[in-house]
Amino acid sequence: MAAQIYSTAASILPRLRWAYVGSRTEDKAQGKGISVFRMDTASGSWTPVEVLGEMVNPSFLALDRTGQYLYTVHGTLGGITAFRIDRQTGRLTQISHQATMMNPVHLAADATNRYMIVANLGSNVLALHALHADGTLGPMFGSVMPPQHKSETGQVQKPKPHQCTLDPSGRYIVVPDKGVDRVFVYRISEGKLVLNDTPSAVAQPGAGPRHVDFHPKGSWAYVVNELNSTITAYHFDAQSGALTTLQTLSTLPPDFKDKNKPAEVYVTPNGKFVYASNRGHNSLAIFAIDPLRGTLTLHGWEPTQGRTPRYFCLDPTGTFLYAANENGHNVVTFQVDQENGKLTPTGQVVSVGSPVCIVFADYVA
Repeated sequence: MAAQIYSTAASILPRLRWAYVGSRTEDKAQGKGISVFRMDTASGSWTPVEVLGEMVNPSFLALDRTGQYLYTVHGTLGGITAFRIDRQTGRLTQISHQATMMNPVHLAADATNRYMIVANLGSNVLALHALHADGTLGPMFGSVMPPQHKSETGQVQKPKPHQCTLDPSGRYIVVPDKGVDRVFVYRISEGKLVLNDTPSAVAQPGAGPRHVDFHPKGSWAYVVNELNSTITAYHFDAQSGALTTLQTLSTLPPDFKDKNKPAEVYVTPNGKFVYASNRGHNSLAIFAIDPLRGTLTLHGWEPTQGRTPRYFCLDPTGTFLYAANENGHNVVTFQVDQENGKLTPTGQVVSVGSPVCIVFADYVA
């Protein structure tokens, strides 16, 4: 009934967006599954819709290219589950499940919406699944292991691909690998994952590249390094797929000496700022982007009002930032200042057990 009222009186009611939160459910985690919320795009506030339980570690989430289907990997357990989104209510209906390799941590639909790419941290491989027109997934049909490398001491390092993000053009798949301190670039050719011809980008020894995000112009990429608490700015050649290091900065205050592991990185839609989350310092580092060179200048830190911000993201308009505090068991909302990047808490704090990912679906108009 509410959906009917909304559709007939859209001009007088706030526009809505659906938010999906993945969580950890095993060991000491307190997650219950995938939590669905209705977002008021005017205020940024969330209202609970439903929780899909009875699944293990529905951690990282992703949409297909049409926005009609939602997918989750099941961290540590393995497997991918696909859901159909009801665009009027935001509710999910499971439509398929497929096995994957061990410990999948990230997934993304390719630009053609024919393949789902999966980064499997535990088994050290990238994998492909067929993505069908009805949103269902086919069995895994191809996998590739990023190259091994030797450390400065001569020890062989095994790859640990942690993400498989497409560049803005959709031609390339950029893979931060925290096992070998490289950022690899792949492409899909004739239904296979192929390592790009250009050399991989080499991070600082022991950096542990984890996640990447692109500037809207597509010329720059920013990688957060989990093991040495830094962020690296790269120039990205959209034609060749080559990454060239521009600079590396700390994500921490110089006087912070406790343990810390950065987790997520996000570029604002207006291309002016980059945020990176610190698990330990429990903050978001704020960096301004030089509009001509793509380099970064630190603007400070904002506490996330919870422990272990494993994930955060901006809503698609860049108006609000949502920090998912995994061990704080909440999602905290911040207003984004479009001119100086400052984050201001709105007072909206949603209780979610062990949240580790957020995805937004389309408007209902």
